[in-house]
Amino acid sequence: MAGRINDEDVKAVRDAVPIDAVVSEYLQLRNAGGGNLKGLCPFHDEKSPSFQVSPAKGLFHCFGCQEGGDTITFVMKVDHLTFSEAVERLAGKAGITLRYEEGGYNPSHQRGERIRLIEAHKAAAEFYAAQLESPEAEIGRAFLAERGFDQAAAAHFGVGYSPAGWDHLTRFLRGKGFSDKELVLSGLSQDGRRGPIDRFRGRLMWPIRDIGGEVVGFGARRLRDDDNGPKYLNTPETPIYKKSQVLYGIDLAKKEIAKSSRAVVVEGYTDVMACHLAGVPTAIATCGTAFGGEHIKILRRLLMDNGSARVIFTFDGDAAGQKAALRAFEDDQKFAAETYIAIAPDGMDPCDLRLAKGDAAVADLVEPRTPLFEFALRQIVARYDLETPAGRAAALDEAGPVVARIKNSGAQHEVAVQLAGMLGILDTQFVVKRVAQLARWARDRGGKGPAPQRGPQPVPARAPAGPSGPALNLRNPVYATERELLKLALQRPDLVSPAFDAYGVDEFTAAPYAAVRQAIMDAGGAEYGTQDPQEYLVRVREAAPDDTVRAMVTELAVEAIMRRTVDEAYAGDQLVTVRLRAVDRRIRDVQGTFTRLSGGHGDPGQLAAVQNELWVLQQYGRALRERGAAAL
Repeated sequence: MAGRINDEDVKAVRDAVPIDAVVSEYLQLRNAGGGNLKGLCPFHDEKSPSFQVSPAKGLFHCFGCQEGGDTITFVMKVDHLTFSEAVERLAGKAGITLRYEEGGYNPSHQRGERIRLIEAHKAAAEFYAAQLESPEAEIGRAFLAERGFDQAAAAHFGVGYSPAGWDHLTRFLRGKGFSDKELVLSGLSQDGRRGPIDRFRGRLMWPIRDIGGEVVGFGARRLRDDDNGPKYLNTPETPIYKKSQVLYGIDLAKKEIAKSSRAVVVEGYTDVMACHLAGVPTAIATCGTAFGGEHIKILRRLLMDNGSARVIFTFDGDAAGQKAALRAFEDDQKFAAETYIAIAPDGMDPCDLRLAKGDAAVADLVEPRTPLFEFALRQIVARYDLETPAGRAAALDEAGPVVARIKNSGAQHEVAVQLAGMLGILDTQFVVKRVAQLARWARDRGGKGPAPQRGPQPVPARAPAGPSGPALNLRNPVYATERELLKLALQRPDLVSPAFDAYGVDEFTAAPYAAVRQAIMDAGGAEYGTQDPQEYLVRVREAAPDDTVRAMVTELAVEAIMRRTVDEAYAGDQLVTVRLRAVDRRIRDVQGTFTRLSGGHGDPGQLAAVQNELWVLQQYGRALRERGAAAL
């Protein structure tokens, strides 16, 4: 049974690895004010950033899908890891050696499956890279040299060589402590008649890394004529490798993509290498599959869908390349970025172009010129005889629905005008109206149809489920003040302590906020937060009774406080408002009791006690109104 990770080590890992550094490996973060950062959520599709990170608190929260937590939670969710696996990965980044309880630590048995497969791939990448220097790999070095890649380029991209024997890598990894089951599960080995054998043999090897930089698979290029396998052989689908969810070169390109708001999509490993070496560090490629929806999700989080974002596709000029471009256009509307296509002269790919005409030609190639929609429409229109009315009508029948799929109505109108010009139809408005009609039909049939233009969209109210987030409650100023006080208690406990710790759960009238108040109480109160703010938030989240309340704690800990200047005066106002409303509620209750008892049917002693309580409450209320926080 796996040993439990020592609690002190978990805390050390949480403190040592900044949450913004970890999240930045997966998406672009920008300043959100108040010390927070924002980006497009990696857990759901969205057009404007509602995902916020608080480096000071070590927490993240998405105000769209309500996912939230600390650094460990983020790694668990984004990479589908267990708690132990996430801690182990972060400990590796921080150089922290973990201690395990309940029987010590046995790496071969107590590491999570994903961690083990990642470690096997890391060891395999090092093995292949070393083998590229062997005499047998001369053919691989020659292949690289012929395409303009020297030893430094190969090292930069981690290119290696798999020996031609049956089980060189398998025996090497066994010596590292990996089991046959792990090697087959990883896709590095496959079952042979007498046990596992190497999957890749006698090939040039490109390590495929995820966006976090971990090796999750390989692309293998055939080198010899007697190799009867495919030209390129990729790792099969495994627990850590899904070809529809990886982009070759994304680990090297992500920072520049985020910085420049531009991505260049090429077709092969050598094209990525050629682009990067030619001064185009935003180049990436798919791995043996068409560019699709999952790839778009990765890029959108880096591009942030701002108005200047550009995605440039490079495809061969042959029929297959044109088909790939049209397939990419089918997903074009999933981008808010503008998409373009670049086809090199004579149909050369970036690698060939660099060899023939140099680095400058590659850099010039990927300058955005032809919008992808224009290229797609021209490919459709070219199949028809536009000299005849029938040919123009047929071309409009095929191209019109393509334009109708454009969601932005302004862009749809503009492209419809361009389509009229391509077809040679002088009555531009006829084409515009036809496209608009097709878009309406699509909507009426239940298709997606054109969506409203970009801009603020109404946020649907969340259905209440126990103590859930108060989307509708925020319309009530009472609840808004309670929310603000809880944010202060979580984010600036120094401003509301010790007064806050004297507040009862019943002073918070919204059920979600009452649950958060209880969690703060169970975690030791706001007073504890003045001693160790980050550990305080961890304790409050752990004290929450369920995931819904825990998500609310995270949300309140990350959400910006409404006031630009947060000081003792502002905190005092929130404390007074919540307390005064609680006092006023109690006064109304006591007044009702007093009215019933004063009718002559009540106990005189009880009546006197109620009358005294009412007087005390009224005096306290008056003091709060006149003296503010000094009366607390």
